[in-house]
This record gives sequence, C-alpha cells and structure tokens, in this order.
Amino acid sequence: MSDIDRPDVWIQKEYSPENSHCYGCGVANPHGNGLRTYLNGTETVSRFTPDPMYSGGVPGNVYGGMIASLFDCHGTASAAAFHRQQLDDPSGPLGRFVTASLHVNFLAPTPQAQVLTVSGKLKAIDGRKVWVEMTLTAGETLCATAEMLAIALRK
Repeated sequence: MSDIDRPDVWIQKEYSPENSHCYGCGVANPHGNGLRTYLNGTETVSRFTPDPMYSGGVPGNVYGGMIASLFDCHGTASAAAFHRQQLDDPSGPLGRFVTASLHVNFLAPTPQAQVLTVSGKLKAIDGRKVWVEMTLTAGETLCATAEMLAIALRK
C-alpha cells in the first residue's frame, strides 16, 4: 500500500515541529493552505481545491502566485521523500529541504473550484541537492509544469 492510499500519512506531517509552520503546507499553521503531499512509489501527489480568494486577473481562474506556491511546497516535500527513499534509511527521520530554484511554465488557465493535482518525479540527486520535475493538472488539462532544485538543510 502506498502513502496515497493512507490519508493519515503525508510527507509534511513528518516535518519536525520547528519546521511545520509553512503557510502552504505546515501542519502547525491553522491559517495556511494545508497542502498534503503523498509518496506513491516513485511519484509524489498532492490534491488541492483553491479557494475563490485566490482568483487571478481572469475571473474563475487561479492566480500564478498560488500555482507557484503549490509547486514550492510540493517540490520541497517531494525532495525530502525522494532523498530519504534513494539515499537515506527509508525508515529514518525526514530531512527538511528548501527551494534553491523554481522554474514554472504556465500552459493553460487553471480553473478555481476544481480539484488540482500536483505530481512530482525525481530528476536527479547530487548530495544535498535534489531536482524534482512537476506537473499541475485540472482534470485532464495540463495547466503548468515546474522544475525545482531543492537543497537539504544541514543537520
């Protein structure tokens, strides 16, 4: 059974208390978005339904900053999971990663009031550096892609 099949197990839930305050995904932030990223074999998946307050310049569509935020939180969680899966003890503590670079390509308008799916795949690992490729879809529509370089915080 993968984590995606267990709604009580998500990557951000494993962050240490001092690293759980993120607005986008921190479990210790009751006012945040509460994004949850699940590891599903060699892929990560998040699902998010944007609130109408995240409207962009075109009515009924999500603004680009929210899309970048989803990629940011999903990407760093993915990097932590992939790093542990590939290099660390899979049952050991989860490292915390930060964004060094995030490149987003906006391909189609992203609708509001619809479940968005963010998926991530490992591109490469080099020591503390992890590259993650991501997609954001609304139903069958590919709305955006991103590539992230995330770096592990020193322990």
